[in-house]
Amino acid sequence: MKTDPRGAARSQAEVRRVRPEDAARMRALRLEMLADAPLAFLETVADAAARPHADYAARIAYTAVGSDTAQFVADPGGRLVGHAGGTVTPTESGLTVIYAVYITPAWRGTGLLAELVDAVAAWSRACGRPELMLEVVVGNDRAYRAYQRIGFVDTGVRVPHPTIPALTELQMRRKA
Repeated sequence: MKTDPRGAARSQAEVRRVRPEDAARMRALRLEMLADAPLAFLETVADAAARPHADYAARIAYTAVGSDTAQFVADPGGRLVGHAGGTVTPTESGLTVIYAVYITPAWRGTGLLAELVDAVAAWSRACGRPELMLEVVVGNDRAYRAYQRIGFVDTGVRVPHPTIPALTELQMRRKA
């Protein structure tokens, strides 16, 4: 474990933007994400597993460049162990929405969440978007506290979960 200049824990994985050659490893991580936290993401393991590899490859190639959407991964060599994405929103030009945040269970608590969010934040700032927003399922206290620790604040806004009507999500924001 390393520490950053502020003395906070840092993982020993390289956090970087995805590359086209990451497609197979991203597919494996996506299937892990969906199996481990099925309520947190917007598709099922079965749907993701049925999607052709070419679809994953195209998505990764698209998010590897540009300023509309980006995916960042934690790569210790071998399997990818973390992911966070960022995308624009049509309603707020200065905002990046963070999506699909995931840390492999064995890597939780290593500082990797902060590193992934910081990577999205740096990209967001470089694209002229000074604010970040994400949504958390109400009741997912572990995620809520983790996001609070890295500077996110509950805005009080509650929205319906996009795929499970019985669930509600809360919005959190912070500066990029």
